[in-house]
Amino acid sequence: MSSDLVTLTAPRSAAAEAYQSLRTNIEFSGLGTDLNSLLVTCPDTETDKSDALANLAVVMANAGDRVIVVDGDLRRPLQHTIFGIRGDAGLTDWLQNGGEPALVDTQVSHLRLLAAGPLPPNPVALLSHKRLAELLETLTGEADYILVDAPPVLAVTDAALWASQVDGTLLAVTAGRTKREQAQRAKEVLEKVQANMIGAVLLDAEDSVVVTGYGQ
Repeated sequence: MSSDLVTLTAPRSAAAEAYQSLRTNIEFSGLGTDLNSLLVTCPDTETDKSDALANLAVVMANAGDRVIVVDGDLRRPLQHTIFGIRGDAGLTDWLQNGGEPALVDTQVSHLRLLAAGPLPPNPVALLSHKRLAELLETLTGEADYILVDAPPVLAVTDAALWASQVDGTLLAVTAGRTKREQAQRAKEVLEKVQANMIGAVLLDAEDSVVVTGYGQ
């Protein structure tokens, strides 16, 4: 399991506490609404959105929620590496063949992973609105939260496809690295597909995590 899981390796650190705050904020954002599936993405390729999602999943699971992490990044999947699990079967197998999603237990109680699986030559060709909706419907009854990792918004169209199907979207940005223009453009792209933007996560802010919102 990766040392980047600060919520496990240093649960009393400022960063781990910030992820606890993020979980609480998400719970409040979901009051009175259906917030079962969440997408975590970013504007640029330099932001560690995969680590952020994994740490959020850990604190949710440790709080007793049933959590499924879906590695929807079919270009640079990292979730199986972060959790120390083989990634030779997963999402792409389901998208191509159907059947039961190949969910794998992690070392964290209540937390399961659907790895990306074999990388396809053309990811967008697999990610149809209908298939993503079917997958999320299949997984909904098995988890309190489904957390989807997606590629950067400005690099490819995958994140926008996912964002149109999930209940909420978190945009991860990196302090001192992500440009304001990039974040704004990413937000605009997501809003065009009517994504429910529930907030942003600022990473590497003095070795911590800062949670901001979009005015909900």
